[in-house]
Amino acid sequence: MALYDTIISGGTVVTASDRILCDVAIKDGKIVALGSGLTGADEVIDATGKLVLPGGVDAHVHIAQPSGEGIVMADDFESGTRSAALGGTTTVMPFCLQEKGQGLRAALKDYHAKADGECHVDVSFHLIISDPTEQVLGQELPALVEDGYTSFKIFMTYEGLALKDREILDVMSVARDTGALVMVHAENYDAIRFLTEQLEKRGQTAPRFHATSRPIAVEREATHRAISLAELVDVPVMIVHVSNREAMEQIRWAQNKGLTVLGETCTQYLVLTEKDLDGLGMEGAKYVCSPPPRDTESQEACWEGLRTGVFTIFSSDHCPFRYDDPQGKLTPKGRTSFRWVPNGIPGVGARLPILFSEGVMKGRIDLERFVAVTATNPAKTYGLYPRKGTIAVGADADIAIWDPTKTQTLTHDLIRDGADYTPYEGIEITGWPVHTLLRGKTVARDGEVVGQKGLGQHLSRAKSPFAVQRDPVAS
Repeated sequence: MALYDTIISGGTVVTASDRILCDVAIKDGKIVALGSGLTGADEVIDATGKLVLPGGVDAHVHIAQPSGEGIVMADDFESGTRSAALGGTTTVMPFCLQEKGQGLRAALKDYHAKADGECHVDVSFHLIISDPTEQVLGQELPALVEDGYTSFKIFMTYEGLALKDREILDVMSVARDTGALVMVHAENYDAIRFLTEQLEKRGQTAPRFHATSRPIAVEREATHRAISLAELVDVPVMIVHVSNREAMEQIRWAQNKGLTVLGETCTQYLVLTEKDLDGLGMEGAKYVCSPPPRDTESQEACWEGLRTGVFTIFSSDHCPFRYDDPQGKLTPKGRTSFRWVPNGIPGVGARLPILFSEGVMKGRIDLERFVAVTATNPAKTYGLYPRKGTIAVGADADIAIWDPTKTQTLTHDLIRDGADYTPYEGIEITGWPVHTLLRGKTVARDGEVVGQKGLGQHLSRAKSPFAVQRDPVAS
């Protein structure tokens, strides 16, 4: 019997701290040896001239999520995780949305039923808290944290999702007591409603006015308020999908003050701008997401945040809707006002190639930073490290082999999610993941999914090292 199941030979292994020319040996889904000249495997994958990186961990995706009456999200778990595998990602972290009046365990039961047996890569659920009842706060959330659902997201905007400040404090208090990590979508809901109504009164209802209704000020204010509320409760907080310098500076200010405030940015804030919403007719609807893309100065600010560590995580915020579909971006109500256009864009498969090409190959970030923000830091932050997010003995053999010289033009055919377009169409890419392994099994190779769905598993998680459990706040 062979000593190893698989050896990846001749490649340059890159982690968040090092790069070295060495072989990787895999046995029973785990990395069991790193070294030169390894032999004795049933399968040898030649990675000469290629980069051997940890499989990506996308900590912010929306899959098969209820999206309102008459609206259907484009991806189920099969198609969403298929795209992830093609793009070099081996773990995705979707959100389990609690609808109003629904218990958290009932919501999780629904999501597990959708995901079980369908996934090409591993998944681990965050919880979205939309209805923080006494039972949810006092019973369900503490029990679920102990069951390995150790992070939850709250919204400061959106009808039916936005929590009032007191509700946010209540959720943060439970997080403090249980050692969970709170993620915040920071935009001022009342300000957005006010601006939207003003725009509609003036007949400014085209998709491009979505960005006008959500200016930088509404994100900056909400970011500062979320940080302040977290400071009151003494709880760590992750500000997700930050789009601009002013919001980033709020996070930097808090970090310099010694507060445990973490930041995330996403693909759209590096390569899109609000001008993309200006397309003829409803074309701009393809780019409607929140916060909206900003301008080139904001793009540079987000790159700066990644370089300097203000942002420790880079995610896709994959939230896919079909464009040419009355249940998607071209919903009839969306033609009457931007406020009804489904909010979100696809991107789980494009996340890593775009950051590699625009970041590493253009000298904005180095390879180690690329690995850190796309794999290691998400795994550490959300309680999956060292099982995920690194190449080390004992870690899961989740590996993406990259050809750093491969060039191609990004099209939807390359990433194959459930949408019918990519907002990143036409971007010239240098560097591409040509072989993706999940626990040592090939799931994608040379642009094709080769593994059977169902290989992906749900992952229970440890508590975040940033969210140390504290004694309950004295009453």
